[in-house]
Amino acid sequence: MASTSKMSSSVEDDDLQEEFEHFDDFTLASSWERFISEIEAVCRQWLADGTKNLLRKGAISLNIAEGLYKVKTDLKYAMKSYCMEYYFGTHNDVGRGNGNDWSCELHNLQLSFGVNEFLVIAPQSASGVVLDGPEASKLLSAVAIALSNCSGFWPAFVPVHDPSRKAYIGIQNMGTLFTRRFEADRIGSQVPVKLMHLEGLYELFVSKFAFSNMDLSMHLFQVNLKMKMTYRTLPYGEDDDVQESEGGFTGSGESPKSNHQSRTQWDDTCPWSEWYSAEDPLRGFELLTVWSEKAIESSLEMAELENVSPLEAEKWLISPCLSEILSDGSGGKRIGFASQLLLLIDALHMSLDAKFVEDFISVENPGPENLKSTAVIPPPTVLDRVLKDLFHEVGALQLDFAEGDHENSRTIKGAPLESLFGQFCLHSLWFGDCNIRAIAAFWIEFVREVRWCWEESQPLPRMQASGVVDLSTCLINQKLHMLSICIDKKRQLNQECPKAGENNFFLSAHVKGDSQIQSDISSEDGDTEASFFECDSLSTPDHPNDPESDISSFVHSDAVKLGDPIPKHSACIRRGSAGIVRSMMLLKSYQNMHAPFTQDPPLMTEDMHEERLQAVEALGESFRFSAQLEKDILSSDMSAFKAANPDAVFEDFIRWHSPRDWENDDNMEKVESNTNAVVESTNDWPPRGKLSERMSENGNSWRKIWNEAPPLPASEQKPLMDPNQEGEKVLHYLETLRPYELLGQIVSTAFKAAADTLNRTSFGGLKQLTTRIGQLYLTMAATLRCLQKNSLSVGTEDIEDLKRLCAIFGHVEGLITLAASLHQKFLQAPRLSESIFNDYYNFYLPKMGTVSIGGDEKKDFDKKQEVRQQEREIVASMFTPPTVNQSWRKVLSMGNLLNGHEPTLREIIFSKRDHLSENYYASHAPRGYQQELETYRMYICGTSNDLSVALAVASCD
Repeated sequence: MASTSKMSSSVEDDDLQEEFEHFDDFTLASSWERFISEIEAVCRQWLADGTKNLLRKGAISLNIAEGLYKVKTDLKYAMKSYCMEYYFGTHNDVGRGNGNDWSCELHNLQLSFGVNEFLVIAPQSASGVVLDGPEASKLLSAVAIALSNCSGFWPAFVPVHDPSRKAYIGIQNMGTLFTRRFEADRIGSQVPVKLMHLEGLYELFVSKFAFSNMDLSMHLFQVNLKMKMTYRTLPYGEDDDVQESEGGFTGSGESPKSNHQSRTQWDDTCPWSEWYSAEDPLRGFELLTVWSEKAIESSLEMAELENVSPLEAEKWLISPCLSEILSDGSGGKRIGFASQLLLLIDALHMSLDAKFVEDFISVENPGPENLKSTAVIPPPTVLDRVLKDLFHEVGALQLDFAEGDHENSRTIKGAPLESLFGQFCLHSLWFGDCNIRAIAAFWIEFVREVRWCWEESQPLPRMQASGVVDLSTCLINQKLHMLSICIDKKRQLNQECPKAGENNFFLSAHVKGDSQIQSDISSEDGDTEASFFECDSLSTPDHPNDPESDISSFVHSDAVKLGDPIPKHSACIRRGSAGIVRSMMLLKSYQNMHAPFTQDPPLMTEDMHEERLQAVEALGESFRFSAQLEKDILSSDMSAFKAANPDAVFEDFIRWHSPRDWENDDNMEKVESNTNAVVESTNDWPPRGKLSERMSENGNSWRKIWNEAPPLPASEQKPLMDPNQEGEKVLHYLETLRPYELLGQIVSTAFKAAADTLNRTSFGGLKQLTTRIGQLYLTMAATLRCLQKNSLSVGTEDIEDLKRLCAIFGHVEGLITLAASLHQKFLQAPRLSESIFNDYYNFYLPKMGTVSIGGDEKKDFDKKQEVRQQEREIVASMFTPPTVNQSWRKVLSMGNLLNGHEPTLREIIFSKRDHLSENYYASHAPRGYQQELETYRMYICGTSNDLSVALAVASCD
């Protein structure tokens, strides 16, 4: 019993002793122990929280990768402050030998040592490193003890030595048997020649586990090797001798288009090059050649590997080196259409309170008070060169201005790109610094030049002298088009009459629906081509049934000249005929109907149409009043028809002019709506039918006009439009245009013309960019609609909307510039061009539509695209051999050259793996460790002038 009591009392003493052993008496603990305890408490908390809770508590996301985060805490020991940081990722597979060793999203320590989660403890000082060796060892020991106490297996690192060396020491507890130690250092200059080559680097790694007195080059040591080479193309345009001023500006402030440069630019073939020279958004390309893991046994193999071509690498990855202006994102420093359009919006804002354009350049009235003194007007010599480019240096222009424009371009009410006003607006963007004073001076001289063309009857350049006024364009372009037509008609009226015996000159009047009537002219009636000349002919009643005789007499009979007295029997004279209408006979005489030459309808611009509609609404009875307004046109057509068909009646005119108002009694006649001609049977005459109810009612205005219309050909009628009067009206409009009306149309046309210019860029038909351009047109049309209303209603919100539109325009302009540069450089590899652009587009997409991105966290584009085997030769050709003028190291120190380019960066991972069964610790090793263990790992990064080495060694301590 006594022994039993003794045994129970001893057990109680042991329990009490064990309880006291786990009690931390901090009254007797040293500062070192308290420091370890603080580290342990923090590590236990981080371990307990886990990844999800740490993210909820505000873990900091790193720019290196979206999946890498860190948390930190402050510690104090021996009057010094330290910061301990815990780095963790949402992906727990980095650095584990699974193919992610070369990921660009890895932290420097993850890449160097092949770890995933890790701790870094460093002093809170200016250098951020531990300069004292014993202090660094003490810090590392404290963290190692704390992690061991809380069963943490995170590697811990301490930065040491000089910050430029990027040196670390570290330790990791891997379990009960193994400990891994880390060390990293860097040589910033004077790298030993032996370490410049792969052979020397191999021997450096082998020396870490081989006996030091052995000749390493004479023995075989099998190690594993992974390698990555980085090549960079030379910066584009590095050897250019001529430095062009930024954005194509000149010191005198003239338009870049009139300042021809002899220097060859990358964008000389791009459509915007005549206005400005854009900086190449691609500074070059970075090529990564990756060599898969392979076994190396000797230095000789490493020497042979150094001579292998990069084309034999397992994988090629390419990424663009973007210009700082493009990577900036905000586009604030980029000179282009967007930057100038923003200045134009400022000029529009200043013009809202002014009454006359001359106020901005007048000495007595210098304009608004907010006009800056820096708003200068370029000298007269600059203005003369710009006007010369607009009015005199004009080559053969295409009449179809809309050719090649985007389908959404017409939704914007502006002038066509190649038109006179369209070019004026683009010149305005670059004239001076696009201030209101420069634009006002430019406009005044522009109008003077237009008036000179009018007074001298000179053709207006860049404008069509025929056709119909396009009401979808801005009003200034409509007025200039009308003026161009007036100048052409004025020149025709001023021409002298032809000499006797010559054919009459061709009038400006045209056959109504000539494109349709020509198909109705009998093709079997001899010389039909000659029948379209404007000449008067006598009919041949002697041969009424012979159409060939009729057309022959129309062409070859004696003509009635303009100015000759009309014969008394004018009813027998046919004048102003353009030809016979196919198988169409007159009602009262067995004769073919002739289509007359008619006058052009009077041209009307948008404001003239609005005045006409307002008059109709004011007077009421819109149909009758509209018919009254059309009386002159209708009377002219009736007179021409009477002259071409002397025996015609009112019903004949209706059958020709308005076939739908002639109703057939039987189906002996067929109405062809496409040609507006009635096809009749020549065997059944006269045609049977009647007028429609509209034309048959009493007091019909058409019949009244018919009865009053004299038989006169178009050549003898009074012109429907007086070119002199209309031309003076146009000039009066241009000379008295209010500033806000002028600037509103300039802004709309400038946006449209700039977008049309960029749309002509060749970029390989990228779908995303094409869609974005289409959306830009629609956005511009919606935003610029405020300028089509009364400009006095333009407010501050509209101005802000226009400025936001400039920002959106700048984003698209930058994308187009990048796409054009990629397209030029990858003409033979369009897949790479498209893939790189799509990657950048997805990266840049969140920034589009925002005015400013300066406050956002800056993140560089580093997406890489894999190069296929058939594309490698094309990519390799981009690495052109360096020239003498380029700054290039003449003595090459590294191998694996690519077209004479040595790697700008070489990264190697040496590793050695051992089986636990091969050492005497195997009997004590846990069952889970009966695998390969990476006992040695060395990461080497650098060039011949810079070398970083990181070593990790696992051992049984």
